[in-house]
Order: sequence, then C-alpha cells, then structure tokens
Amino acid sequence: MIKLPTVCILVAAVLMGGCVSQKTYDESQQKNAELEAQYKQLNEAMGAEVASRDMSISRMQDAIKVSLNEQLLFPSGGWEMSDNAKRSIAKIAAILAPHQKNKINVNGYTDSTPIGPGLAKQGVTTNQILSQKRAENVMQYMISQGVKPSMVSAQGFGEQSPVASNDTADGRSQNRRVELTVATPGA
Repeated sequence: MIKLPTVCILVAAVLMGGCVSQKTYDESQQKNAELEAQYKQLNEAMGAEVASRDMSISRMQDAIKVSLNEQLLFPSGGWEMSDNAKRSIAKIAAILAPHQKNKINVNGYTDSTPIGPGLAKQGVTTNQILSQKRAENVMQYMISQGVKPSMVSAQGFGEQSPVASNDTADGRSQNRRVELTVATPGA
C-alpha cells in the first residue's frame, strides 16, 4: 500500500516536470514577439503581392511561412528569377536579414507535369531537380541581399506535398511554388 506522503511527492514531481524556468519562458516569449513583429512587417511590406495572390504569409506556432507562386518568381519551365521576383525577395530579405536570428528554409515544389525536352537538354531531368534549382536560386539571391549564408538552406521537393489537385491548370499553378519558412531556433 502506498502512503499519502509518497503519493504527494509523486504528484509534485509530475507537476514540476511540466514546468519551465522563468528564463526559458521569457526567452520563448521574446522569440515569439520577434517572429510576430517580422510577420507584421512582412504583411505590410508585401501587401501588393498578397493582394494579387502571388504570395501568402501565414503565422504558425514557432514560424512564419511565406508561400510564393511560380508566376511571381520564375518563367514557365525555368529557374532564373524575374526582375519582379528579385524585387519581392529583396523586400523580404530587407526585413529578415538585419537582425537575423532565425533559420530560413527555402523549399521548392513543382506540379506533376513531366519535364519537357528543353529542360532535359539543360540537365534538368526531373521535377525534383527543377524544384531544387529554384529553391537554390531564391536562397542565393537572399544571401546576395544580406541574409546570413549559415542561416539559410534550400531544398527541392519536386511534386511532393501538393496544395491542390494536379488535375486542373489552376491546381498545377498552385503547386508550383517556393515556400520560405522562418523558424525560431529549436522549432
């Protein structure tokens, strides 16, 4: 039979295990406040792109996700950014780079349309390769605009993780995108 003092000690230990120190809590609140400020700045600065539906910005628990569609960034079947895309990415970098503490993941995606002969001649034989080239291009441009190279990475996911059906032109268009995820350390 377990005695009452032993039960009290066990209950106290379980309750204390879920607690965090004041310092840890304060640091978490500070990181959250910084992300919230960046989120607001991005929404203000990128208002035209968001309004035209070329971009969406969403706030997640420990991150911000900026999704840019292909029309804003790349010509069809290409990976070199347009001048409009460079202006938009430069505005994003100007907000994120000056006091950068958060890691930026640049993720590229495509639709499920097979690679055409023109891209294949350039060595782009899969959607995976195309999405990687697009993500790397955005990452390199962000670095040229002041983002810390050690705090940004690029990954292509090809046709994985579609956000819409690939059975329609509109759905395929939505799936051709680059997403920037700005995450707090440890997120």
